[in-house]
Amino acid sequence: MTSNHPIYRHQITTLDQSILQLANYQNQVLIIVNTASECGFTPQYTGLEKLYQNYKDRGLMVIGFPCNQFGNQEPGDTIDIQNFCSLTYPVSFPIAEKVQVNGSQAHPLYKDLKKSSPGLFKTKDIKWNFTKFLI
Repeated sequence: MTSNHPIYRHQITTLDQSILQLANYQNQVLIIVNTASECGFTPQYTGLEKLYQNYKDRGLMVIGFPCNQFGNQEPGDTIDIQNFCSLTYPVSFPIAEKVQVNGSQAHPLYKDLKKSSPGLFKTKDIKWNFTKFLI
């Protein structure tokens, strides 16, 4: 994506209330992933953390976005998600506040991502937890 792509205009609020400006990551590889703590795919946190640890010094950034839109598999609040991510699958990459990825209340970043990279058969909805965008 070019440096003037709409995704770089977004800012993300993390679970600890830090603000990430995506513009700061224009020259890095980004993996953006919607997460859930009660999903069969939740063990992917381990692989994402390993990938992040192995490549962060070479410019990789992973950002997780908890979402409860698929099977009610992220029912907790910010504290629940923080506790889960620190105790069960400790990750050091940023985790955003819980968002929606589909529908009219979808986070604006996800609206731009889906517009830029539609899925199979040009579908524009995220189908399940742990869908990844590689930028």
